[in-house]
Amino acid sequence: MNTSSVPSSNIDVQKFSFDRFLPFIGVLVLFGVWWLISISGFVNPVLLPTPFATLGTLIVGMFTGVMLPDFFATVLRTFSAFLMAGIVGVPVGVALGSSEKVYRSVEFLIDFFRSTPASALIPMFILFFGVSDFSKVVIAAFSAFLLIVFNSAYGVINAKQSRILAAKVMGANRWRIFKDVLLLESLPQTFIGLRSGISISLVIVIVAEMFIGTEQGLGKRIIDAQQVLNVKDMYASILVTGILGYFLNMLFLIVEKRFIHWSGK
Repeated sequence: MNTSSVPSSNIDVQKFSFDRFLPFIGVLVLFGVWWLISISGFVNPVLLPTPFATLGTLIVGMFTGVMLPDFFATVLRTFSAFLMAGIVGVPVGVALGSSEKVYRSVEFLIDFFRSTPASALIPMFILFFGVSDFSKVVIAAFSAFLLIVFNSAYGVINAKQSRILAAKVMGANRWRIFKDVLLLESLPQTFIGLRSGISISLVIVIVAEMFIGTEQGLGKRIIDAQQVLNVKDMYASILVTGILGYFLNMLFLIVEKRFIHWSGK
């Protein structure tokens, strides 16, 4: 058959249809490997249930409402920590970035705490804020704050000099350059910081829920299920946290593409 006779539009449609399913290939491979290991006998089935059994537990837990209190408690803490970090972190990062000398003077502190595992700081935050929901939020907010400050400042510092010079040539004053050039130039990098901030907020909230006393939360649910060997519920709760993190990341990517359309141009 002469392939040149096939309309290119049909080839494009087929390629587009196939490309839409590419993200699911990795998921299918993961679940396939998981299923093979769980039925192979290499691992005790009690310790590693099949993915179908785990998904069944997840679906039942969500639709019957058993998991929902823990899910919403984690979501609330994550967004509280993120909002706290973003409201403070973005202005501080932009202010530091607008003066490179000021940023360099505190760069070591930012990098030091950013490189320190947040879990290592949990005892310190417990001493300051006690065993409460607020302490969990503050721990996560602190970690997100460092990422947001770093990226916001970096975005301002690395704004394209050509656009700044063009604004000066056109007679713009320092405030107009800062508002109309530096801020807009920094937004793509700032959004990277915000996207990283929401992800690290979720991670630290889960860790805090595991090791700081709490009544509800996915982290507490995971550790409680592990202690009583309820492995199906444990794996189902882990899947829920992964799905939540994925959708939070996708949400920020959609917002970034919608409102920061000039990124990279």
